[in-house]
Amino acid sequence: MSRINRLASILRTVTRYRLDTFLDKEKLPRSIRLLLVANKFLPAAKQPRGERLRHALEDLGPIFIKFGQLLSTRPDLIPPDICAELDQLQDNVAPFDKDQFVSIVEEALGDSIDNLFLQFDREPLASASVAQVHAAVLQDGHEVVVKAIRPGIEKTIEQDIKLMFSMAKWLEANTIDGRRMRLTEVVNDYRNTIFDELNLQREAANASMLRRNFDGSPMLYVPEVYWSHSNEKVMVMERIYATPVTDVETLQQHNVDFKVLAERGVEIFFTQVFEHNFFHADMHPGNIFVDPSNPKQPKYLAVDCAIIGTLAEADQYYLARNLLAIFRRDYRQVAELHVLSGWVSENTNVGEFTAAIRTVCEPIFERPLREISFGQLLVSLFRTARRFDMEVQPSLVLLQKTLLNIEGLGRQIYPDLDLWATAHPFLERWLKERFQPNALVEQLKRHGPEWLEQFPQVPQLIFQGLERLQSGDHTAPRPRTPIQDIKPKSRLKTWGGSALVGIGLGIAFPHWAESAQQMPVSSLILAGFGILLLLLR
Repeated sequence: MSRINRLASILRTVTRYRLDTFLDKEKLPRSIRLLLVANKFLPAAKQPRGERLRHALEDLGPIFIKFGQLLSTRPDLIPPDICAELDQLQDNVAPFDKDQFVSIVEEALGDSIDNLFLQFDREPLASASVAQVHAAVLQDGHEVVVKAIRPGIEKTIEQDIKLMFSMAKWLEANTIDGRRMRLTEVVNDYRNTIFDELNLQREAANASMLRRNFDGSPMLYVPEVYWSHSNEKVMVMERIYATPVTDVETLQQHNVDFKVLAERGVEIFFTQVFEHNFFHADMHPGNIFVDPSNPKQPKYLAVDCAIIGTLAEADQYYLARNLLAIFRRDYRQVAELHVLSGWVSENTNVGEFTAAIRTVCEPIFERPLREISFGQLLVSLFRTARRFDMEVQPSLVLLQKTLLNIEGLGRQIYPDLDLWATAHPFLERWLKERFQPNALVEQLKRHGPEWLEQFPQVPQLIFQGLERLQSGDHTAPRPRTPIQDIKPKSRLKTWGGSALVGIGLGIAFPHWAESAQQMPVSSLILAGFGILLLLLR
């Protein structure tokens, strides 16, 4: 299909579903309003706007479906009613030719299907917009699923994204809402996301790490990746047999404890975000299953790890403190934390910001805790912060979307879920453990070698900085000063201090992996004296 034909097809779909009603015509340029005069003669839209947008994206095909799924992850930009509809977009599309699938697998793995697998099911197990999955059995008898990228998908994606960019630029140039939603930025995010999904080795690596993080966990199981049969174009993974999390009837038949199941979902989420800093960011119901074999302690199973989120350490810390401050209704601290974290400008009027946060949060907290959506509360909070020039934090947006999914799923399973009853003690414990000696020692273990490498230069840089301040020269000191340039007496103190730090840390960590409990106090004293000598240098 040529680009012109594709554009004509898109315009027909836009007209059919009256997507023109999404635009505030009073804010459009007069020339554009004249073009839309004919739309007055079209039948009035009967369905809600979110439903019409969802149907339009489904009609436009796999790439637009995927784009709609990405839009649903931006509740900071997209109204709640539209987000809720886009959440329902399914990835089930017509499968491509099975012989072509076999050819892709054989070319990618460099061998015939008969040699690679003991058994291979030529009928697809599932088919999505980007990839297709078939069941198989490895030569050693392990049951697996084989996932391969759709042929020619890169070209189709590139063509449709160019059209999306053109439409986004037009909307940004001609509508206020287009500028507010920063559509070109959203389209660019989509391009990066979907091209990442085309690399199955990336997804396999994500799944492998998530599995390692929960190795032996009673709460979550992640299928094993078979690396001998996986690369950028093909991924082979352990096949699982479990109940879809939305199949409530089957779970009821197994007498599953839904309260435990819902609370475990919340605990898994907070464990991934704060303890592992590696969270599955596409946890919609189609990717989550339940093992009901132990109904009192049900276990989750997760698949499709293409989208993974991580946070900066500072964001982890400030997010945890923000959540606790919100729960205590300490709105002043919430405002101050936003400034300290750098999420909003340091010039922000904290008093005005506090009042705005109170205005959003106070009505919500008048409801029972079990009825409060903390995911939606975060969305409202970030929207408020946007009025104070808060920059978009992609990782935080991904996190709040995941929290919305987890919370919604948990309440679908167990309507009386009190997310905070599970999250509150978890966050309190995490913040407390963050400042325990063992945690600080772990930081020393991790960064100690780099710090020791830089220690000889630190005192000289401090000294240079003080000299410049005293002389009124505010230019930055040179980043590196050769140790040979330091005067002999100062050099002796520098090396002496560094040596004491090194000896102290060396005693503390003879193999850089000893248990923190075995660390002699004398080693810390030596290291402390060394640091003091460096500071007095």
